[in-house]
Amino acid sequence: MREPLGLILAGGLGTRMGGTLKADVSLGGVTLLARAIERLEPQVAGVVVNSNAPITPKLPVVADATREHLGPLAGILAGLDWAREHDATHIVSVAVDTPFFPCDLVPQLLMAGMAHPDGLAVAATADGIHGTFGIWPVNLREPLAAFLADGHRKVRTFTEARNAAIARFPDTTPPSFFNINTNDDLSTAAQWL
Repeated sequence: MREPLGLILAGGLGTRMGGTLKADVSLGGVTLLARAIERLEPQVAGVVVNSNAPITPKLPVVADATREHLGPLAGILAGLDWAREHDATHIVSVAVDTPFFPCDLVPQLLMAGMAHPDGLAVAATADGIHGTFGIWPVNLREPLAAFLADGHRKVRTFTEARNAAIARFPDTTPPSFFNINTNDDLSTAAQWL
């Protein structure tokens, strides 16, 4: 397998943050998008951002594969399309609102994916599965499109149905997969900086 491409999922509407795009939210004077790029870029061959609103990263941007705001899987589907166009075999997805994700995320997902016939793996801690952090083989593009077309939305339902391998990460402080959904979460994250 060649080095995977990276996908930053930033397609949400930010409704719990008053409609503010999470990519633009500042944590310690740095946007969440810039923090995600800084952590992901050294681990992959290239990075694309999934967003349904105008943003201005110095990276390619792809909108969801559908217009219905179907959640992270629609962004992953768009990322798989982009990866296919760039002759990649896999993408690694991360959520833009999770500023402390591991700096060894990709190698750990790659190792875990060796236990799956297609290389599909998702991250987990003692708190549970963190399905938006995963390595996705491009050959899952059609099954994922069919899953969404059938009205399904849950990442976990899809990954469990495909018997995704699990990459286990230790508990840390701050928690590696702490995500910022509210202004209170943002304040908590700022205390950990």
